[in-house]
Amino acid sequence: MAVVDVLNSKGENVSQKELADSIFNVPVRPSILHDVVVMQLACRRSGTASVKHRSDVKGSTRKLFRQKGTGRARRGDIKSPLLKGGGSIFGPDPRSYAYKLPKKVRRLALKMALSSKYLENKLVLLDRFDLDRIKSKDFVAVLNALGKKNVLIVTDEKDEKLELSSRNVPGVKVLRTEGLNVYDILRYDELILLESSAADIEGRLTK
Repeated sequence: MAVVDVLNSKGENVSQKELADSIFNVPVRPSILHDVVVMQLACRRSGTASVKHRSDVKGSTRKLFRQKGTGRARRGDIKSPLLKGGGSIFGPDPRSYAYKLPKKVRRLALKMALSSKYLENKLVLLDRFDLDRIKSKDFVAVLNALGKKNVLIVTDEKDEKLELSSRNVPGVKVLRTEGLNVYDILRYDELILLESSAADIEGRLTK
């Protein structure tokens, strides 16, 4: 079993906890992590790039000049793609870049991301995150006691004091277990799990 020290908000060791090897001690395959991160970033793309085609351009449909007898090339209306201000022919239209990998692959990648933090000794387990008020200064004081800067904090339920106190602190993100994902785990140097959130993660990923 993967054994991790449980710390309090002052950075003191209060106990130890065994984590499931099937979740926190899985062999890491970078190719799977890469595939899932690329999928997540593709799903986040806005896909709003757009041009006006001939039917979208405002203008008259009147033929500019007669078909024959002028010596010029044949012209239709002013919205022709060949004229300045006319419609675009092959420009982009709004689209979705989202796609899905198999559920088993996504679950495996999440286990690998968690395991990578444990194997690199970048996983910290807290008994609870004590904040008496909504204050960024108090939040930063806890991080300093733990010796952490660039960190992802995972909670099992809504904690308004923690979420509001951390939102203006650079290099920090607070996430609930239902929103836990591979990209955010790998993006931050350190991972802090509350003891209750670790149990919640094990419950979700062992089903």
